Amino acid sequence: MSRDELLQLITGARNSDEAAAKELVERLYPVVIRIVRNHLPRRESEEDLTQEIFLKLFAKLHQYRADMPFEHWVSRISVNTCIDHLRKQRNRPEYRWSDFSHHQQAILDNLKNNATEPPQQSPEESRELLDRLLLTLKPHERLIVQWLYLQEKSVAEICDLTGWKASKVKVTAFRARQKLMATVKRLDK
Repeated sequence: MSRDELLQLITGARNSDEAAAKELVERLYPVVIRIVRNHLPRRESEEDLTQEIFLKLFAKLHQYRADMPFEHWVSRISVNTCIDHLRKQRNRPEYRWSDFSHHQQAILDNLKNNATEPPQQSPEESRELLDRLLLTLKPHERLIVQWLYLQEKSVAEICDLTGWKASKVKVTAFRARQKLMATVKRLDK
C-alpha cells in the first residue's frame, strides 16, 4: 500500500468513513495479531486483546502525525497494550481452580462451604495458598491483612505504622477480607 493510500484511509477513518476504517483494520490486522501473539498475557484471548488494540487505535487516530511511519505507531500502541495487560496480571493475578494443588483445592472447598473447621493440610500448603490469594489484593490491602491477621498487630500499632486513622484500617481490612472471599467464591471447578 502506498503512503498516499494509507493517508487517505487514515483521513477517511478520522472522518467516520466505515469503509475506510474496515480497510484499515484489514490491512493492519496481520501486524497487530503478530504482536499480540508474541506478547500475549496468560489466559488472555488474542481476539479480545486485538479488538482492544483496534479500539485504542481508532480512539487515538487523531494523535497520529504523518511524519512517522504508521505501522510503527500501530506497533507502539499494540505493544503498550499488551504490556499493560501483562503488568495488570502480574500485579493482580487471577486464578482458576486448576491452578491449585489437590490439598489447596480441599482448603478452598472448605472456605467456599463456610466450614469452621479447617481441613487437615500441611501448613506449607496453606501458607502457599494464602500467599497466592493475597496477591489478588492491592498492595496496601495486602499489607493491612498481613499485619492484622498474620503478624497479629493491633489496629493502634497499624495506625502508628501507616499514619491512618483506626476507621480506615478497619475498613481496609474488612474490604480486603470481602475481596478474598469473593476471589475464593469465583473459583470454578
